[in-house]
Amino acid sequence: MQRFGRVWLVASAIAMTSALGGAPALAAQGADIRVSEPLVRVGSFSGAVLAARTAETDNDLDSAIAYYERALDFDRDNLAIQQSVMLALIARGHFERALPYAEKLKTVPEVERFSRLALAVDAFRKQDHVAAENFLKLALASDLDRLIAGLLTGWANLGQGNAQFALDRLADMQGPEWYTLFKGYHRALIAETAGLLDVAAEAYAQTVANQAAGAAAPETYMRAAEAYARMLSREGKKAEALAVLDQADGFAANRPQIVMLRETIEADRPVEPLVAATSDGAAEALYNLGAALNRGGGEAFVRLYLQYSRALAPHLDGVLMQLGQVAELQRRPEEAISFYADVPTESPLKRIAELQLALNMADLDRRDEAKEHLRALIEQDPDDMRAYLALGSVHAAKEEYRDAATIYDRALQRIEEPTRADWNLFYQRGIAYERLKEWDKAEPNFRKALELFPDQPQVLNYLGYSWVDMGINLEEGLDLIRRAVELRPNDGYIVDSLGWAYYRLERYEEAVTELERAVSLKPDDPVLNDHLGDAYWRVGRKLEATFQWAHARDLEPDETVLASVQRKLVEGLPVDAPPLKEERKAEIPQVVMPSVAAAAPASVAEPVRYVVQRGQSLWSIATEVLGDGERFREILDLNPALRGNANAIRPGQELVLPTP
Repeated sequence: MQRFGRVWLVASAIAMTSALGGAPALAAQGADIRVSEPLVRVGSFSGAVLAARTAETDNDLDSAIAYYERALDFDRDNLAIQQSVMLALIARGHFERALPYAEKLKTVPEVERFSRLALAVDAFRKQDHVAAENFLKLALASDLDRLIAGLLTGWANLGQGNAQFALDRLADMQGPEWYTLFKGYHRALIAETAGLLDVAAEAYAQTVANQAAGAAAPETYMRAAEAYARMLSREGKKAEALAVLDQADGFAANRPQIVMLRETIEADRPVEPLVAATSDGAAEALYNLGAALNRGGGEAFVRLYLQYSRALAPHLDGVLMQLGQVAELQRRPEEAISFYADVPTESPLKRIAELQLALNMADLDRRDEAKEHLRALIEQDPDDMRAYLALGSVHAAKEEYRDAATIYDRALQRIEEPTRADWNLFYQRGIAYERLKEWDKAEPNFRKALELFPDQPQVLNYLGYSWVDMGINLEEGLDLIRRAVELRPNDGYIVDSLGWAYYRLERYEEAVTELERAVSLKPDDPVLNDHLGDAYWRVGRKLEATFQWAHARDLEPDETVLASVQRKLVEGLPVDAPPLKEERKAEIPQVVMPSVAAAAPASVAEPVRYVVQRGQSLWSIATEVLGDGERFREILDLNPALRGNANAIRPGQELVLPTP
């Protein structure tokens, strides 16, 4: 049986690249925060196009749109520029302004998947389901395009009163195996909306039972479980509804929507359907595909589909949260704030939105506002540890470590029995005290974090490096750092810690080996390049040392590192023992904030043994133990017996897991 995966997302996105010649370009994740710049006057077509492309590279869509429209002043009939401005307008949420361009481009094969989809969305808004169906007929279509067209055509058929025809067409739709989840979920939604509750129940039950398919698009799986529980509750089947929520919790625990729905059902309060109209169903389909694509990379495509969904359902909380994540990835905090602010007050995601909003305020140096906002969130719910972590991180970013430590103290005072989930509070408090040079308070926090989460790579790295840096527990410290490297062999900062620890111990040849590897993993980090230069100098490779220092200088480091490398470029290193490198610790990740954005899967190192607990699924094990549900595929790779049936796990069963 073919395993589900994310390859389809990447392949489908690549297949669309030719149609997105003018699509918004993606900024590197480490790029500076971008803000719109005042437009400069351009006096030629080529100048306007160049300015537009540059703005797109910076993810400044407002400026890109203005420049593209200026280019059209010089060449009104240029189809390539019309395509670019249409896509930029949709991606920025200016849907009405995009429609005239979509109408002009509806017969252009290279862009029809976007132009005709825009026109279909507009037809759904007008409840013109015949027009919507016609616009969804494409001359050229990838697997992803066929799925979108098929799902939306099903909703258009329902709008024309042909519910059974819609269900039959969805059932007969041919495509890759990853269609299964989306087809099953939308067959259930269409049947429920049409009042065919027995058909809906069967489709929902099959969809929710297939967690292996759900792992390829977890947001859609959880939406299906929520919709099913809502339908059962409205039918008076309270126990069955709660059982479905239990199943959802086993897939991904503590999802706010599931928590709130459970409270509502248990209190016997009325429950509304997740989808009530054909336009809602079309919006849901576009949201599902946008969320499935939103796995890091491909933000231009994600943003388009989410904005199509938003045009149909402006207040759909999941769409607004996903758009906020995309804006954060593209270093556009002002846009992220606007999306998070639009999340409805009654949404179960509102608190997470408020936390993210505050962190984006801090990114804009609106730190006083961010602190006030987070303090208010703590007052609203003093037992939500996320708010303390967020507020502490805002203080720590400005080296206000005493204030950060006080906040973490307040948080931990509210925890009677710390659990694994609380490791980060101890870790962050340990960092704050270490920066305050209060090691007697810092070390117990690091040890407690490791007690709660043994083999947590960041804690191993920080504690081990701190010991080596202070000249105490040298072998044990090296062992901790080596273990961190084993767990995260592709983390350049952790590998650099090992190399720099060897350097501090004057084991220069070993330092060179590790520092070269660190720089290969993080070639654009000035501190790592500086460290490698120092190591080269100590082993007599002075020309190479000079090159690394010059490279570090050119990477625009902070003032401290810049002054250091400039001095070394003139003087080299002194003959005596190397000085303490305080700037190194600044590169150790300090904040591990819960985020609505999916974390990147960690690298696989040596496997470990794990015993399955009651109620767990592969997804929940990957989430709880490995920190990312998407890593369930690594578990499958290490346990071949599960590949034919990923749901065939039982309490007490021993699995081989990759390292966290």
